Amino acid sequence: MKTFPREEGIDHTLTLMREGYQYIQNRRESFQSDVFETRLLGEKVICLSGEEAARIFYDNDKFIRHGAAPKRAQKTLLGENGVQTLDGETHHHRKAMFMTLMSPAGLKKMNELIAVQWEKKIEEWAGKKRVNLYEQAQDILTRAACEWAGVPLEDDEAEEKRKELALLFETPASAGVHYWRGKRARTNLETWIGGLIEQVRAGDLQVPEESALYQFSFHQDLEGNLLDKETAAVEVLNIIRPIVAVSIYIAFLGHAIISHPEEKRKLASRKESALENFVQEVRRLYPFFPFNGARVKVDFEWNGYQFEKGILTLLDFFGTNRDPRSWTNPTLFDPSRFEDETITSYNFMPQGGGDHATGHRCPGEWLTIEVMKISLDYLANRMEFDVPDQDISYSLVSMPSIPNSEIVLENVRRVAK
Repeated sequence: MKTFPREEGIDHTLTLMREGYQYIQNRRESFQSDVFETRLLGEKVICLSGEEAARIFYDNDKFIRHGAAPKRAQKTLLGENGVQTLDGETHHHRKAMFMTLMSPAGLKKMNELIAVQWEKKIEEWAGKKRVNLYEQAQDILTRAACEWAGVPLEDDEAEEKRKELALLFETPASAGVHYWRGKRARTNLETWIGGLIEQVRAGDLQVPEESALYQFSFHQDLEGNLLDKETAAVEVLNIIRPIVAVSIYIAFLGHAIISHPEEKRKLASRKESALENFVQEVRRLYPFFPFNGARVKVDFEWNGYQFEKGILTLLDFFGTNRDPRSWTNPTLFDPSRFEDETITSYNFMPQGGGDHATGHRCPGEWLTIEVMKISLDYLANRMEFDVPDQDISYSLVSMPSIPNSEIVLENVRRVAK
């Protein structure tokens, strides 16, 4: 058996924090290997990168997700006992509920809600000198996601919920006060949703039966038992929180429009394919999830390396999406590549890889794409704006990465139909 290339030293957690998205990619290049061993949070960890490695990582006979997510991520981003932490039939059963919510009718309803919110924003922005696109996108998505999920949201509480939802995905990699704010936001939001679940179960709150709030309020596990209210609240937030996190991608849509005017001009046709290719290239090139974790389910051998049961393994999303073996000129922004290159669910993984229905690829990916296409159409075709001097650069160290200025727009006005 081969010996894993190994990063020397006692622990490299601080190094990962200093290098962020490029941590695995940097070592893959220095070791000239798609696999290496390191230590993170005091634990031996195997890191993988590339399409071939992704196919192994998403083999459910070789890896499990239970016990892989760090507690700090569960306390902020994911919540405890959510679908991301499950395996086997329990995972398939829970995920099937998520998949039913992503039906054509469900996606159509979300598209309509997003368009309504964008229309309201254009009218609102017309009376302002400048707007922060990232924050305003969060507001759009919070309002639309809550309505879509059947969660009542009053105007006077929308701003508070927007900020708390944003903290869930902004703080997992933070330290100190910022991280504790994320934990507090998770507690507040779960208490809020848990209270609504109690009202739905008691018949005191009427919500559409097709909504996430209703479905998870009455979802039964494999033994026929209702989920406890805390777990049901986590799963409702696992619908709302990822939608609000698309605000990061919307900020990067703004970045791409500003940075690549020649590609923006191609969107004037409003062809579905042009919008989708642009969206997919933003999802491929710009940073979102850096990596994902799983534990080895059983001892197995791959490419001459022995993987031992229980070992934590990280798969590099960021590096795989930019792997020159899969992508031509991978650091260039080129939406046309989605017409010409071979795309698989293992070389293109902005939100996880593998199969949507039976694997661990994000069930909300289709919704993300649709929300981004509508948002792109508004930004590129339905309104005009001025771009003031600002710092639109973004860090590959901060996780998540967001443009430093959060994309500021001035003098927004509607394009005449």
